[in-house]
Order: sequence, then C-alpha cells, then structure tokens
Amino acid sequence: MRVHTITLGCQMSAADGAETLQALENAGWQKTDDVSEADAVVLTTCTVRAHAEHRAISMIGRLRTWKDADPRRMLVVTGCVAERLGPRLTQRFPHVDLVVGAREAARTPQIVAELLGKRFQPQPKTAPVKNKICACVTIMRGCDCACSYCIVPSVRGPEACRPLEDILSEMRDKIAAGAKEITLLGQRVNAYRESGKTFADLLRRADCIEGLARLRFMSPHPALMDEKTFTAIRDGEHICPAIHIPVQSGNDRVLALMKRGHTRRDFLEMIQRLRQAVPGVVLSTDIIVGFPSETEEDFAQSLTLLEELKPAAAFCFKYSAREGTPSARLKDDVPVQVKEDRLGAVNALVSKLAQAALHSQIGSEVEVLAETPDFGRTRTGFKARWKQAVAPGSLLRLQVAEVSRRTLSGEISS
Repeated sequence: MRVHTITLGCQMSAADGAETLQALENAGWQKTDDVSEADAVVLTTCTVRAHAEHRAISMIGRLRTWKDADPRRMLVVTGCVAERLGPRLTQRFPHVDLVVGAREAARTPQIVAELLGKRFQPQPKTAPVKNKICACVTIMRGCDCACSYCIVPSVRGPEACRPLEDILSEMRDKIAAGAKEITLLGQRVNAYRESGKTFADLLRRADCIEGLARLRFMSPHPALMDEKTFTAIRDGEHICPAIHIPVQSGNDRVLALMKRGHTRRDFLEMIQRLRQAVPGVVLSTDIIVGFPSETEEDFAQSLTLLEELKPAAAFCFKYSAREGTPSARLKDDVPVQVKEDRLGAVNALVSKLAQAALHSQIGSEVEVLAETPDFGRTRTGFKARWKQAVAPGSLLRLQVAEVSRRTLSGEISS
C-alpha cells in the first residue's frame, strides 16, 4: 500500500507529519511522491495565518478528484486546520475520511495507522526506516503564551512537556537510524520544564548523546532566554550557535497590543547578554508588519531594531486577523497597500543584512554538515555548496570563496 503525505506550515507541523509517516512506514506503507499512485493521502495542516488555512482548504477541495477516481482511497486531514474547523471539514468535504486535530498530535500517528490498517493490510517492515541526516524531536506541545494575534493556544492547547528520558531515548533512536543533526521543537521551546528539569538541563543532557554531531532548537521565547540557557549553548560541544528568536515588532506600544511579554529594551538587552555569553552567535527573527493601529513611526522602530539586531535572516509577514484571537476584535485599520509597502521595505532591509552576514564569511574556513553530496549547512546555519561529492552525513571543512544570493560556496579543505 502506498501513502502520499503533504505537510503545510511550520517545523512543528513538519515534525508531526514526519511522525505520522514514520508510523505508517513501520506498519508497512510505502511513501510515494506521486499522488495518483497513492492509496491514502495524509494532509498535515497549518492555520497560523489565513493564507495557510486557505491553502489547506484549497488542497482538500482539489483532492476530491483523486478520491472520486477510486472511492476505496482514504483522505486524512490532521493538524491545526483540522482542530479549528473540526466537523465542519467533513460537512463541507464529504470525501474526507478522517479529521484529527492538533491537540491529538501525540496520538495522531497511532490513530492514523490504526484507521488505515482497518481498510488496508500492509505487511509491517522488518528493517528499520532510515532517517534523514537532519531530524526533529518534539519536546513539548501547546503554548501557555497569550499573544493576541496567535491562534496556536486555541488549536494546540496548553503546554505539555514530554518526559526528559523519553526525549533522549527518541534522540538516540533517530541517531541510530542515521540522523547526525537533531532540532528540538516546541512552540516556546525554552519553556520546557519537567520534574524539576529546565530547558538548559535538557540541552546539557542532549549534548552528551553519543553519535550526535549537531544540536539545534526552535523557537525560544525572548522573555524566557536566561543565563543558564546561554551557558548551556556556550559550553555545549554540539549545540549550534544559530538561534531563531521571534521579536515581531520593534515598538513598545505594538508589542503591548500583541501581548508579547517583553519590550524593545528587554529584547535588545537579552540579545546583548546572549552575544556576550556566546561570541559569534548568528541570529534570525520574525517580524509582523501592519498590526492594527501600527503607524509609520511604529513601523520605523521595527526597521531600526533590525538594523541593531543585524539578523542573518528574518521571516516577515503582513498581519492577518485570525478568527478567535484577541487581536481579531481590533480594527484592522492599516490599508492593504500600506501593509504591502511595509513588507517590501522590511524584506529589502533583511535582504541587505543577510547579504552582509553572508559576505562576512568569505575567506573563512567553516565546518559544514553534508546533507547531500554537494550541499550542507554551517554550524551557524548558513547554506553551503561545493563541487567535490562527499558522503551525506560527513562533517567537512569548507574554505569559503564566494557567496550567491543565499548560499556560501568554496572548496573542501584537505
């Protein structure tokens, strides 16, 4: 039996989708990239922004033709759209066989495998499924934060942390199956607490796992970044000094409306402490433009914050109201064209800063983990390419000679 998987959204969605696929492969399913060959389709959805939800809805609608071609086929919709819309999905799309919401993410692989197993009877695999070079491990689900624009708490529920030993055991399993780099995931990953252990404790324990080449995490909340975490990153042998820390705005009034729990000064002072503790750390962030009532002066402060932060990358978005969030009750009074103009301006600045970060690497020798024979990433997260083919999973030294728009290139050092 063959399954086609589609994952939309963030790395949490990607990890959820990967866990479901792993369970199906362990049950004997074969993955296919051609939907026309599939006996089942599993769609993992995202609803963090209106565009993401509309994309998922459109995809579900288009899959009706696939389902009508063979009614024995099964369509499963999981994730955040499944949680938010629930029974409304099957009412609107009768060709959907199963809807599993994001609050059931931990049990979704089992639920989906059991349902598909009732209609189809694939033979379980005897050999373990090999992981990619880079794998993800979810350490917690849900969010206790109350950012006014964010729908995540309502669709993923309150924070629930996994037992530390279960996390370490999953990491060991993924490494045994071929993973060299692991990213720890959580909506507020540094909010992790379990049996008196903190996120910093988890980082220290994870860093010691035999066979691990690199350890990353995302996304931490700025207000929870502390000296213990900084020290764990600095002292860790395998913890990569590349951190994505969402700020969302550079203006205190807007940050208060967003209910972010930090001010501009809080954020920048935390960044200063982080850079002192972890020299050479490379940062990235998120910015939302056009939040209700955002003025030109407010927006200008987001630009000046970026200029001070100097991120190597940033994910920038136009504000869109999400039904059921507190900010949806605010008047969405920033005109669409103004949002477009601000997004263009912030993307232009981010592009300039990213190019500066890339060009700063020219002439240096960097460690790269090969994800394919000729592509990989540095410890600080920069993409890199070279000409001489190497074995995926290799750690190599690259002499950086030039950069393209987003990628370093050079020769492998002997």
